[in-house]
Amino acid sequence: MPDITSLILDDHDWFRRQFARLDDLTEPDELAKVWQPLADLLDVHAAAEEEIFYPHLLRRGDDAEDETLDAIGDHNDIRDAVLEAEQHPPGSQAWLDAVRKAREANSEHMAEEEDDGLADFRRHAGTKLRDELGQKFLDFKKRHEGGRDLVVEDLDPEKYVEEIEAKIGTAAPADGSLGIGGLKGRD
Repeated sequence: MPDITSLILDDHDWFRRQFARLDDLTEPDELAKVWQPLADLLDVHAAAEEEIFYPHLLRRGDDAEDETLDAIGDHNDIRDAVLEAEQHPPGSQAWLDAVRKAREANSEHMAEEEDDGLADFRRHAGTKLRDELGQKFLDFKKRHEGGRDLVVEDLDPEKYVEEIEAKIGTAAPADGSLGIGGLKGRD
């Protein structure tokens, strides 16, 4: 089964390659052919993380609340830039500026997520859970491929965290763990 953290990293690598491909193109139709699948996956990826990954990070991570607040804000910046690009013809200066905003917001988000949220999650979630979530992540992406049936809207980061924390506040983690980490070495 696929580990969700590996799947997220695979998407990140693909995002980097697609943005790099845009650097080599100038023709509007070529730009659009690369941009549209990239824009679609940026939206699907963010929504999948919000539905599947971040609720479990909040349940298990050491600094999960701050990591999640920051990630949801980053997702909003990425969505806003993607939406802005959709308002302009591919290759126009306004389109290029919007794509640059999406790239910068996404690059910042990926670096922070890789260094913080994903590493934190790997330290606190077992492989069984990571594999189960990986399958859910793949299923979500397949169900919403190309942005199909996906609601794309900004989320209030604080409200998102509050709602997730309210849902998990009294519930045990799905993997049977108490979500408190190991007790070995504690007094």
